[in-house]
Amino acid sequence: MTTHPSPLPGLPARPDIVLAEGIGFRPGRVHEACGRARRVLAAMLAGATGGPVVWAQPAWDRDRLYPPGLAAFCDPGRIVLARGRSPADLLWVVEESLRSGAVALAVAELAEPPGLTPVRRLHLAAEAGGGRALGLLLTPGTGGAAGVESRWHLSPEPGGGWLAHRLRARMAPELRLRLRPGPGGLRSDRAEGAAAVQPNTGQDEARAP
Repeated sequence: MTTHPSPLPGLPARPDIVLAEGIGFRPGRVHEACGRARRVLAAMLAGATGGPVVWAQPAWDRDRLYPPGLAAFCDPGRIVLARGRSPADLLWVVEESLRSGAVALAVAELAEPPGLTPVRRLHLAAEAGGGRALGLLLTPGTGGAAGVESRWHLSPEPGGGWLAHRLRARMAPELRLRLRPGPGGLRSDRAEGAAAVQPNTGQDEARAP
C-alpha cells in the first residue's frame, strides 16, 4: 500500500484507499470515474471508506440510485443524496462537502467533464477539510476532466466482474485490470489482451496543484 505526503503541513501521511491490488485512490484529492460502470466504482469506494457519503445528482436526470443495488457494495444508509439544478450546483455540493471535513466521499454525476478551474477549487476544498475526504466526478464516455488526480474507466465484463482501465494518473502509468468479487473482497489481475480505451486527452496537459 503506497502513501503520499499529507496535503497539509503537520498532518500524517494517509494511505491510499485501495479497492483491490493496483486500484488505489489518494484521499484529499479529486478523481474521475467514467464508463458504463462508473456508478459501481463510486459504490465500491463508498464501501471502502468510513463515514457519510454525499452523492450529488442532476435534478433533471430520471435515473436514481437503487438502494438494493448499492447494498452489494456499501450501506445505503450512509449516503446523503443531493439534487442540483446545474453542473455548478453539483460541483458546489461536492466542494462544500469536501471543505467541511465531515464526509468520507463526495460524488458528483456530471453530464460533461468540468474544466481546470472548478477541479482546482475541489482540490483546495479537500485540503482545507483536512485531506481526509475523497472527491469523485462521474463523467460520460471516456471522461476528460482537467487536473484530476486519476481517471478510471470501468465497464462490465460479459462473464461477470469489471474491466478497470486507469486512463490517467499523476503518479502512475496507464493500467488495465480485470476486477472480480471474491470471498475476501475484490480481487484483480492484469487484463492482458483487453481492448484499450482511448482516453480523451483534450485538456490533460493542464495540471491542478
